[in-house]
Amino acid sequence: MRQAEPSAQVQGDVEPDRARAPLVLALDVGSSSTRAAIVDRDGRRLRGTLNDIPYKMETTVDGGACLDPAVLLEAICKTVDRSLAAAPEQVSAIAGAGISTFWHSLIGLDASNRPLTPVYTWADIRAAAALPGLRKLLDVDAYHARVGAILHSSYPLAKLAWLAQQEPELAAQVARWCSFGEYLLLELVGKATCSVSMASGTGLFDEVKLCWDDEALAAARVTPERLSEISDHPVSGLRDAYAQRWPALKDIPWFPALGDGACSNLGSGAYGRDRLAVMVGTTGAMRLLWEGEPAAPPPGLWFYRLDARHGLLGGALSAGGNLLDWLRHHLQLPSEDGISTGLSELPPDGHGLTWLPFLAGERSPDWLPDARSTITGLSLDTTPLEILQAGLEAVAFRFGLVHEEIETASPGDRTVIASGNGLLRNPIWMQMVANVLNEPVLASTEAEASLKGAAVMALARLASDGDQASSAVLKELGRVPLDQARHFEPDADAHRIYQKAIKRQQSLARVMAGWG
Repeated sequence: MRQAEPSAQVQGDVEPDRARAPLVLALDVGSSSTRAAIVDRDGRRLRGTLNDIPYKMETTVDGGACLDPAVLLEAICKTVDRSLAAAPEQVSAIAGAGISTFWHSLIGLDASNRPLTPVYTWADIRAAAALPGLRKLLDVDAYHARVGAILHSSYPLAKLAWLAQQEPELAAQVARWCSFGEYLLLELVGKATCSVSMASGTGLFDEVKLCWDDEALAAARVTPERLSEISDHPVSGLRDAYAQRWPALKDIPWFPALGDGACSNLGSGAYGRDRLAVMVGTTGAMRLLWEGEPAAPPPGLWFYRLDARHGLLGGALSAGGNLLDWLRHHLQLPSEDGISTGLSELPPDGHGLTWLPFLAGERSPDWLPDARSTITGLSLDTTPLEILQAGLEAVAFRFGLVHEEIETASPGDRTVIASGNGLLRNPIWMQMVANVLNEPVLASTEAEASLKGAAVMALARLASDGDQASSAVLKELGRVPLDQARHFEPDADAHRIYQKAIKRQQSLARVMAGWG
């Protein structure tokens, strides 16, 4: 599977008949939708092949947030069908498949690899009940330094311990615990491995030794035999039903699923220590991706991996586009044009509101497992538009706190690159982030960053000349030129106002957490 030297990056889609081989099929399985596209060797999507199928989490009053594996699988298959149908003459040039999936998922399978549980997502906070017991079993600081994760309900470690306590009969029936990405390959190919990337986001993985962590496994009451083998090697040979459905893909290599956050950095152009990604999709994240030695994360941040050679330091917010969608659904807001016009006329933090935007719980930087959304300062004079503004600012404030942590852990001059539809479609929100950070923010030119990142990694791994050739592909396609990117310059006066508002938000967080 030899790949020639990469050519200069070309932005935008390309007509199928002008695409340059090898091509890859790229999948991005998110927590709210699945996307698929065919991508050429220059990182360009073949025009018409991008498809998107949405779905919703199943939520419960007690904090459950799950997905139906059958719904996910059906959505994936339909997106692949549509992508292949959009470029039938190019399908034979597809040389491999790359997959991005949401981190921290957990599903239990029986001995025949059939699901016994739903897909538990990062947003399912019921596992918070297991955290007190885990803190007694593990040295919290040593655990964080070793595995890069925090003891928190969002991770599979906590969910495994919780299920062992609350559903012991169900847990005993499970023959294999895995992420949804592993289950997808089991379904398609009949064999699955857990990528280094996906393992790094479980809370069960030693980030230095690159293997399952014995202490974490013991605390989770699970043995290595009930988890997948860790490997980044591809699998191939579609099962009969899928080989008949997609004959051109029958024997291509399928690379194990990677964490969507790492793929997003790579796909948005935020590759290297001098480029910092800020992303708002369903949720939010701020991340630094580089090739080299791992970094010990400070208390408020995590450390994961793209692969064995690339580290990812950052923080994740449970609020993002989901908060904006909630506001649109529940408030009597004006039209989209009216929202943009109205927000542009409001002064920064002029509403007098303080909001903890924790509708789906809280992660970075405080990692409060029982956090709930709280808003104070409402009056008879408060308008829906002001509530919306306060919500968007509240999320931006959390980015400000994460940014401080990253700068402390890894100081240096760097370019901030924004991605995700939550920001790219909302320039006012982008400006708020720039004002909070007091740094210029550049809008990524790639709207589908995680999908492109999965494609770029597949292209890099198809290079048969070893690590050097793979690195060349990543540098070429993961560091896109920024001269055409839209710039959002910070406003110094707004930054000063927001610094005071962040302190007010943190004071409220401490009160709600019982810290003061």
